[in-house]
Amino acid sequence: MKISTRGRYALRFMIDLAQHDSSSFVALKDISERQGISIKYLEQITSLLSKFGLLISVRGPQGGYKLSKDPSQYTIGEILRVTEGDLAPVACLSTAVNSCEKKNKCATLQFWKGLSKVVNEYLDGQTLQDVIDGRNDVEKTL
Repeated sequence: MKISTRGRYALRFMIDLAQHDSSSFVALKDISERQGISIKYLEQITSLLSKFGLLISVRGPQGGYKLSKDPSQYTIGEILRVTEGDLAPVACLSTAVNSCEKKNKCATLQFWKGLSKVVNEYLDGQTLQDVIDGRNDVEKTL
C-alpha cells in the first residue's frame, strides 16, 4: 500500500488546522503558506474532507476552515479513507463481500487478510491528536 500525495497532504492539512485552531476559522492561504502546498490542491482536499463532515467551512473575508470535532476524535484511518478510498492491500478485500473466483483456493488470502487487519487497526488506533503529540508508537495499538 502506498499513500498518495493527496492522503499525505490531507493529513498535514488536518494537523496544521488542529495546531492553529483558535476557535475561529483558519484561512486556506495561511495553511498553504505554512505547508508549502498550493491553494488549488488544498481546495480539492478540503472539498473531500468537507463532503464527509470532517471540516466546517465558511466563505467570505472571515471565512476559512476548522475541524468539525476535537483532534482526539479523528482517526488517521478515517482521514486516509476519505482521501485514498479503501486501504485494502489487494483488490479482493476492497469490498465487504469477496467476490474473487479463487477465494476458496487462494493460498495467500489469509496473509492479505492479516496484513489488512494490522494496517487498519494501526491507522484506526492513531488519532490526529496522537500524531500531533508524537504518540504514534506502533506498540500502542498492536
